[in-house]
Amino acid sequence: MPHVKILEEVCKGCGLCCDGICPVNILILSPGRINSNGYHPAEVTDNSKCIGCGYCFKVCPEPAIEIYK
Repeated sequence: MPHVKILEEVCKGCGLCCDGICPVNILILSPGRINSNGYHPAEVTDNSKCIGCGYCFKVCPEPAIEIYK
């Protein structure tokens, strides 16, 4: 089963992965968390819906997203 892992300390909260790129809409910017760099990192709302397409990985300007298949 594919799943997405967000490396929260690397994420700069740009939101590119959250802006309609995910076909199953499981990525959001975390409203309640701030990482040690002062950013709201992306978070996965429901990994069981991940289809492993890799779009989020491809659009991320930082190495902050890992896809496991």
